[in-house]
Amino acid sequence: MGSPIETLEPARDLQPGSATQSAPFRRIAVCVDGSEMGETVVLHATMLAAAFGAPLTILRVLETESHADTTPPDPLDWGVRQREARAYLDRLVSLARHRDIDVRAELIQGRAAEQICSWALQHGADLTVLASHGEHGRSEWTLSSTARKLVEGVPGSLLFIPADGGRRDVSATRYRRIMVPLDGSARAESVLPIATRLALAHEADLLIAHVTPAPELTKVGPLTAQDLELEQRIVARNERVARSYLDQIRARVSEAGAAARTVISRSGDARTRLARLVRREGVDLIILSAYGRRGPRDTPCGSVAAHLLTHVAAPLLVFRERPRRVMKRLSQEAARRAASARSPAQAAP
Repeated sequence: MGSPIETLEPARDLQPGSATQSAPFRRIAVCVDGSEMGETVVLHATMLAAAFGAPLTILRVLETESHADTTPPDPLDWGVRQREARAYLDRLVSLARHRDIDVRAELIQGRAAEQICSWALQHGADLTVLASHGEHGRSEWTLSSTARKLVEGVPGSLLFIPADGGRRDVSATRYRRIMVPLDGSARAESVLPIATRLALAHEADLLIAHVTPAPELTKVGPLTAQDLELEQRIVARNERVARSYLDQIRARVSEAGAAARTVISRSGDARTRLARLVRREGVDLIILSAYGRRGPRDTPCGSVAAHLLTHVAAPLLVFRERPRRVMKRLSQEAARRAASARSPAQAAP
């Protein structure tokens, strides 16, 4: 079983009744791997930590070349890697402290995805920040191997930073345009308080987007004139209802003091329409629920969130609760690893 190598600074315990306890995110973990993307990923994590008053932990996992936790690495090489990793984390902690947040760093040994998932579970992290690709750069895969495993296995919400989104000025960065896709469901609307708070903190424009559903008529042959008329009536009805719905949402957001506008995309595939809208509007951050109207399935997120993860060059915050089945599986895996790490003498009753 992997183990922490070093904690660079002790974390302050969360006090009952503190501001962080009522925030949507009470502990944020940001994953770095020693690559140049580290500064960018930490920058985004600090912006959320500052907005929500949440403590931030920067995680760096050192893996052996064989990826076998039981194989001891070469002492000299391992010592050099540890010193380099500590210096790297020191620099990132200093960067994060510019925003006056509670920040610490941990250096851990083991398999990256496994250790990050275990750490998030044990420490109650409800938001994990990661990049699409790290030190090995982009590949034929839209996500790196570690990123794919974290999307599947990490509990809680994800802030996903695409590696091809370009590095940002780390001295003074803010979100200027935040997009929230809505489908009319309560699940989709659950992210509005998060988006509103970030928009106020960054004086950002809030873009509330909706793609009207395409009418589905049974087609056994050519559509008749009556069929086409019915189809157009459904389209008009959907747009009318969507406009009224978005006006109500905008009024609610405006009452909170955020500058908001709405946009309706005509019926089509919501995934591709939203991806185009992100590019057209120059969106800096997308915030959406992992699931919409259709509700949770046996997947880490719904089809819209999954599509945007791999098809947009803007940071994506996917809000999801910690499902019980994930928590149970991670707890069982942690127990198995702990049991296998004990010696026969320790394991005997």
